[in-house]
Amino acid sequence: MSRNYIVVGLTGQTGSGKTTVCETFFKEGFAVIDCDKVARAVTVDSSECCKELSLHFPACFDEKLHLDRRALGKAVFKDKEKLEQLNGIIFPYINREIEARIVALAENGAGLILLDAPTLFEAGADRFCDVIVACTADKELRLERIMRRDGLDRLTASERIDSQLSEEFFRSRADYIIENNGTQEQAEAQARAAAEDIKKEHYGRDEEKENGGEEACREETEQ
Repeated sequence: MSRNYIVVGLTGQTGSGKTTVCETFFKEGFAVIDCDKVARAVTVDSSECCKELSLHFPACFDEKLHLDRRALGKAVFKDKEKLEQLNGIIFPYINREIEARIVALAENGAGLILLDAPTLFEAGADRFCDVIVACTADKELRLERIMRRDGLDRLTASERIDSQLSEEFFRSRADYIIENNGTQEQAEAQARAAAEDIKKEHYGRDEEKENGGEEACREETEQ
């Protein structure tokens, strides 16, 4: 590689345990860019993104251009056309912010960067990535996890799962698959093995680069 850093995209199905995998990569020295936080950053009150969104979803904003995320979610959840409209507006803002954060982390010495992105492929953010790691788990287990995590009933949880990309989609596009059907320790072991393999492949366990990534990771997490 001509540049001195690598970007790993972490994605996968809802309820598949991406948080556990992300935390393991963090411990392995990867700087983490949380795309949920990026999405919130680009939709702060009166942002350019909110101004554009308010033209198409006026009922989801107040006079100060504060976004009601719950209302927006309800507006697009079962309306494919509105969801595509939303994504078409918000994803370019998110991707510009992602790119800026990657550059900032790299300039700060991060050699290992993890992009934690549930909608990595939908947003087209996979173009920033050198390696893709995807998490999968059995549907019934994912149902139980998101019902417990988000306080959803079974029907709503099932609808959320069915609205997302399939396991086959992720398997066909990922370089590493973390199958999270067992214990947290088993998921962590898979993630640790993937992280070590990625570091060995690209850096030969360059301690200086790993430590640089760890310092930058702390800075990104504290933002």
